[in-house]
Amino acid sequence: MTDKDNELKFEDAMIQLEDIVGELEHGDVPLEKAIELFQQGMKLSQLCSQKLEEVERKIETIVIDADGLRKKPFGASIDANGGDVLE
Repeated sequence: MTDKDNELKFEDAMIQLEDIVGELEHGDVPLEKAIELFQQGMKLSQLCSQKLEEVERKIETIVIDADGLRKKPFGASIDANGGDVLE
């Protein structure tokens, strides 16, 4: 990935990825161009995945329990004893 790729917003990367998929699904792309588009699509897919993982690490959910409000990591649930259980 280049620095330019890392500056790309998630939404913009998804739009580019959708355009690539549409072009490849159309079916009349020469083989060399199809390979190039596929490689570019894989890079965009990896970038989107990394950006989603970064966001997941940042998100904390506020949970109301018997002791009041508290924070828990994204994707965790509360067990019967009030403790966090990662899913």
